[in-house]
Amino acid sequence: MFRFLSLAFATALLMACGGTPAPLSHDAYIWQRQWTPSLRSAIGASGDVVRDWRVLVAQASRDGRFQMFMPDRATLAASRRPVVLVVRIDGRLATFDADVLRERIARVAADWPNAAGVEIDYDCPTARLPAYAAFLRELKAALGATPLSITALPTWIGAPELDAVLAIPDESVLQVHAVQAPQAGLFNPAIAADWVKNYAKHTHKPFRVALPTYGSRVSWNDDGTLLAVESEQAALAAGAVSSELYASADTVLAFVQQLSADRPHGLTGIVWFRLPTTDDTRAWSLATWRGVITNQLDRAPLRLHLRDAGNGASDVLLENPASADAAAPERVALPAGCELADGIDGYRLEPNGPTPTLVAALARPLRAHTTRAIGWARCRPGTLTTLTLQGTPVS
Repeated sequence: MFRFLSLAFATALLMACGGTPAPLSHDAYIWQRQWTPSLRSAIGASGDVVRDWRVLVAQASRDGRFQMFMPDRATLAASRRPVVLVVRIDGRLATFDADVLRERIARVAADWPNAAGVEIDYDCPTARLPAYAAFLRELKAALGATPLSITALPTWIGAPELDAVLAIPDESVLQVHAVQAPQAGLFNPAIAADWVKNYAKHTHKPFRVALPTYGSRVSWNDDGTLLAVESEQAALAAGAVSSELYASADTVLAFVQQLSADRPHGLTGIVWFRLPTTDDTRAWSLATWRGVITNQLDRAPLRLHLRDAGNGASDVLLENPASADAAAPERVALPAGCELADGIDGYRLEPNGPTPTLVAALARPLRAHTTRAIGWARCRPGTLTTLTLQGTPVS
């Protein structure tokens, strides 16, 4: 039970004494409500790169209900990694009975006597930070020796109450993805680096940074208002305008390398949201995620193929031969011998170009070792049917 606290304390002590801190550790959120075979397989295949699992076990929902989830304890135990119990409080919950919620969370912790800690995931409005601090003090006392962690928002930075809030838990996790308006994208490394630097000035406890392994599809109404954000769950909404937001593995890896090289005081590790599985079509592949953690991303240029579709037409195919996912290229110029073309699956034909060019609109990333059709073309006999796309795909 005390590993969560002792490691954080030892790292903080080492940094305070001027020694070289241990390498950044890696935790992963298990946010899935359904424990599918692919989730169990991903857990079994990832214990060698993960320090702790942070498992969603309960949620205080927007309507005030307290929902319990049923993680597969046998699978978690078989992975031989500690488990931090995550209780989510919906940020849209205007008010809650602090005494009742505290007692429920304490009962959850008591039901997991070997847990490494409890984490509260609450997107607390900045104006409610004083009330949140009071709740955390009472919860910390109720948990006894069980370590307490909380997630934190960049919007809290600069709030007078922030330091008091961060003084209560044993550690915190700063979320730097999906915290701005969707128009600003899913993850901005320059802005995130500034948040981490400033956040470190407000806490004297160890902290971690939550980074994304996923993409989202965002839809807007005709008037520009946000309609839906589709990530791990389908939104079942079709707005007037949609965009695909994607956290590029290369971009996130570069950010982790930057954090490691210029490490803010108190930073002890990364928490990944969320553990990739083969069922999760909007998350990185497991191999890509492992490549980012181990700093060994496999890369190879994308290939463009023209495949005969009959009647003088060809399918336009994109191939990713690498063992890591690749962001789809923003522009794909077809061979000069192609005279007519159109795009599919997130690509459209650029009008009035000198040669047919397909432009990404809602193009999804290319999974490792996959080939996907992005359009069709009519090309003259003798046109080159296989090309290597130059440059790195743009996220």
